[in-house]
Amino acid sequence: MGMNQFLQSLSDLETINRAPGYFKFEQHSVAAHSFKVAEVAQFLGDVEEQAGHDINWRLLYEKSLNHDYTERFIGDIKTPVKYATPQLRTMLADVEKSLTANFIENEIPTQFQAAYARRLGEGKDDSLEGQILSVADKVDLLYESFGEIQKGNPEPVYMSIYRESLATILKFKQMACVQYFLSAVLPEMLAADFSDRQKLAELTSDLLKEKQA
Repeated sequence: MGMNQFLQSLSDLETINRAPGYFKFEQHSVAAHSFKVAEVAQFLGDVEEQAGHDINWRLLYEKSLNHDYTERFIGDIKTPVKYATPQLRTMLADVEKSLTANFIENEIPTQFQAAYARRLGEGKDDSLEGQILSVADKVDLLYESFGEIQKGNPEPVYMSIYRESLATILKFKQMACVQYFLSAVLPEMLAADFSDRQKLAELTSDLLKEKQA
């Protein structure tokens, strides 16, 4: 048994579209999202390192590149549905965990199973690298929703996704990378010229005041 099934399955991630069921001007696949999250995590890690924190770069790259691999088993479920109740989220996580364990046992060679159990496990833990992943994942989702809003997408869900993403990022406001994002990156994003700029700026301002109070 070699690594053929794993390597072949990487192409499956290119066929899974994010935010299924909604009209969007630009499609984003799980594979593209994983790459972008790794790039964002790399930048956030740079900020944390410059702030004097030690980064386990191998762990950060493993977490960010593989964090959504298990979606090849159940697909990308709509955000409002995925987080509808804690019980549903737990059930989905249990299904992913079971399918992942079965995949590793049956398709990954024995000598690599421990490594892939680590890589394909839940990456958003309490470690600094896990927290960076949590932020990076939502930064990319924020940009995906912003892209649709900027293009004038009439679907209200993208405002909701933008708000949920920013709210989650703000849960990590004590991190140096989040402080940098809020002070240097977000204002530049909102300075762009688009039709809903005023509405999005007000939503952002209100949320920042609410979460930082």
